Amino acid sequence: MYYFIVNRTGGSGRAAKTWHKVRMMLRNNQMEYKAFLTKYEGHATVLAKNISRLPDSEIKLIVVGGDGTVNEVLNGIEDFDRVSLGVIATGSANDFINGIGIPRDTEAAIQRILDPKDNLTIDIGRVTADGRRPRYFGISCGVGLDAIVCKKALTSKLKRFLNKLGCGSLTYVILTVVNLFTMEYIRANVRYSMDEAKTEDDYNSEGTVTEEYKKLIFLAAMNLPAEGGNVPMRPDALPDDGKISALVADGIGKVRAFISLPKLVAAKHSGIRGFHFEDAKYIDIELERPAVLHVDGEYYGDVSNIHIESCYKKLKLL
Repeated sequence: MYYFIVNRTGGSGRAAKTWHKVRMMLRNNQMEYKAFLTKYEGHATVLAKNISRLPDSEIKLIVVGGDGTVNEVLNGIEDFDRVSLGVIATGSANDFINGIGIPRDTEAAIQRILDPKDNLTIDIGRVTADGRRPRYFGISCGVGLDAIVCKKALTSKLKRFLNKLGCGSLTYVILTVVNLFTMEYIRANVRYSMDEAKTEDDYNSEGTVTEEYKKLIFLAAMNLPAEGGNVPMRPDALPDDGKISALVADGIGKVRAFISLPKLVAAKHSGIRGFHFEDAKYIDIELERPAVLHVDGEYYGDVSNIHIESCYKKLKLL
C-alpha cells in the first residue's frame, strides 16, 4: 500500500497539476493507494504521525509537495524503521530532492517510487534550542543571515511572483543581498564534537573543537550540499556520513561579503578568508542574544542556545 500526503496549494498552481498527473499514472499502473490532502500548516505532520502508526509491516509514504512539506512529514514519522519515504516535488526550491538525486520530472519520480532499483538510507539532522521541542531536518538548519532570509521568504510577495515565472529560487539570493546590509553581527561560542558531551570537561576531549566568533554573519548546518534554492553552502556535504557539515561566515565586512556572494553561489568560496568549514556529529551554539533559527527553511524561533546533531542513516528512501 502506498500512502500519499499531498500539498495541492504549493508551487503557485503547479502542485495541483502534478497531483493530477500522479493520480493518472497510479490509475494506469493499477496501483493501490490512499491519499491525504493537507488542509493547514502543520497538517502533514499530523498525517505522517497517523500513517506511521498503522499496523503495516512496511509503510511506503510519498510526499507530493515542496521542502516545507517534506520537513513536516519528517517530524511526524514515529517509526523510521517501518517507513520508506518517497518525494514528488512541487516546490520552488526543491533542495531536498536535488541533494538526494531524486528526479524533478514527475513521471521519472513516480517510476522510481513504483519500481525502485536500489535502497537508499540517509542521515537526517535534529535540532533543539532553548528547551523547545526538537525538530528533524533533511536539508539544513541555520542561524543568522540565512535564517533571516528563510523567515522572510515564507511571506514574501516577491517569492510568489517569481514562483509564477518559474524562478522562485531567486528569492533567496535577492533577499540575502537586501538583508545583508541591515542585519547585525552576532557573537557566538560554538563547540564541534564527534562525541556527545555529558559534562563541561568532556568538551575538552580529543576530537572536540571550540570556536569563538565575534562577528558572525551566519552558521549553516548542512545535511545536504545546498539550501535556499540550490545555494551550495557545503558542496562536499554527504547525506550518509554521520556528520553535520557546517559553513560559518564570520569577521567579514558586509561589502566584502556582498562581493563574495557570487563565489558562494558558484561553490567557489572554499579558502576565502572569513568562511570556515567544520564537520561534526554534534554542534552546540551559544549566542550572546537571541537570533532567528530556521529548520529546512521554516522558522523555528528566536533562540540563543542551540544543539544540533546528525542521526546516522535514520531515513529510508524509495
